[in-house]
Amino acid sequence: MAKKSTFTYKVAAIVALGGLLMGFDASVISGVNKFVQIDFDMSDAQLGLSVGSLTFVAAVAMLFSGAISDYFGRRVVLKACAIIFTISAVGSALAPNFILFLLFRMLGGIGVGASLILAPMYIAEIAPPKIRGTMVSFNQLNIVIGISLAFFTNYLILSLGDSDATWVESLGIGEHNWRWMLGLEALPAVLYFFGLYVVPRSPRWLLMKGHNEEALQVMKLFRSPEEAEADAAAVRQALTDEDGRQKTPLSDLFKPAMALVLSIGLVVGILQQITGINSVFFYAPMIFEQTGGGTDAAFKQAIIVGLVNLVFTILAMIFIDKLGRKKLLSVGVTGIAIFMFMIAYGFNQATYELKSENLSGLSTDIELAKLQSIVDKPFENDVVYKQALRDLLGAEQAKIYESQLITAAIEMNPKLILIGILGFIASFAISLGPVMWVLFSELFPLSIKAIAISFVGFVNSMVSAGVQSVFPWELSALGSSMTFLIYGVFAVLGLIFILWKVPETKGKSLEELEAILIKK
Repeated sequence: MAKKSTFTYKVAAIVALGGLLMGFDASVISGVNKFVQIDFDMSDAQLGLSVGSLTFVAAVAMLFSGAISDYFGRRVVLKACAIIFTISAVGSALAPNFILFLLFRMLGGIGVGASLILAPMYIAEIAPPKIRGTMVSFNQLNIVIGISLAFFTNYLILSLGDSDATWVESLGIGEHNWRWMLGLEALPAVLYFFGLYVVPRSPRWLLMKGHNEEALQVMKLFRSPEEAEADAAAVRQALTDEDGRQKTPLSDLFKPAMALVLSIGLVVGILQQITGINSVFFYAPMIFEQTGGGTDAAFKQAIIVGLVNLVFTILAMIFIDKLGRKKLLSVGVTGIAIFMFMIAYGFNQATYELKSENLSGLSTDIELAKLQSIVDKPFENDVVYKQALRDLLGAEQAKIYESQLITAAIEMNPKLILIGILGFIASFAISLGPVMWVLFSELFPLSIKAIAISFVGFVNSMVSAGVQSVFPWELSALGSSMTFLIYGVFAVLGLIFILWKVPETKGKSLEELEAILIKK
């Protein structure tokens, strides 16, 4: 059995590399957006679109990827995702203008959406019930590794850009830093494509297609012969009872019998995004720049965010099958609310005054004469101060030198913001991050699982895209404090629902859960 467990972990780890690509592809933009906004002269709305567009497309891809994988198979579609990731990485890195940059980012959204749905689905279909939670969490682990990798490579490229080394200059790393940040993704994408050749076809998909003998042989790779026979029989019976998965229309998802699982899936899926996780991941350097630390410090702090995310995701994998899904959700969402309120308080206490003694530290390219009317003048919040900068310098100049001008003017406790961000990330990583996908793989009956996960995944991604797209506007119009306060309020509402409605699913087979949750 030890050999079978090793093979199970190996296959799950390979399939979950799709999560690494998803995490990298989505989060690498955090280091890119400041530079690409200046290079392509983007407005805040265009910046939000360039960040959120990937997720908008991912949402649509999620809606159809389950059904497509039912036809072609999970493994085939995941290989296609690897190819898409490669083309998107190279294309967005070489894009000469905003439109092509946007189109290649949107292409990457297809790979993100499909892999985000199919990787955990495949893993759930091969894993024995007692380790299913840990196995499905492999995908979330790889997502956070991808996020951490993106933060690290972004900082590495930024640092190399300041080097005088000949090879750095010959490769144009300093001049084209954001292009290198994006292009690096092609390397793991190619590795993922070839790694999938080691992965067998999903046994549950094979049973759906009537390939009973092959399905049984695949199941025996992951469990004992007795367990394989029993699990195969249970899946065949479930397919028979539900009259076959392929005959199940989307409308069945909205029948009264599905009301409980659908409401849980939708609320948890919305909650995961509406509490602001991708605002933090995709704009981390921008957020830290608002505390006055400068660009280099902001990129370093983003790496810490990635590492905390990784550590607490690993802890979630350790405890998810011991403590259960509901307990992790309850503790984690409570932490999300507390730390979001802490961040909101920290920004609310900040004041802004561009003091005359700090002017000498600003770039010589800034037209200081235009700023004389606000020198030594206090501003009560970031919204009013940044609007004054735009009025005096113009939108383009104010955006280019925003980090310097905030650093020169702000008075606040940046450690409080850092603690709040890291606490929020830790709370998310041990709860909503991995637990949501485990719940999605467990809640829905086999006959409608693919289309159900695609639907709730679509809603999850649409909310995510909306949050990402409006974040630059929120910082400008509402300010940092109000933005994070709103996220905290949503967390409190979500916690109430979790305590009230979400059941515990650990240790139960997919067929047992169907009997418990679905009203016949």
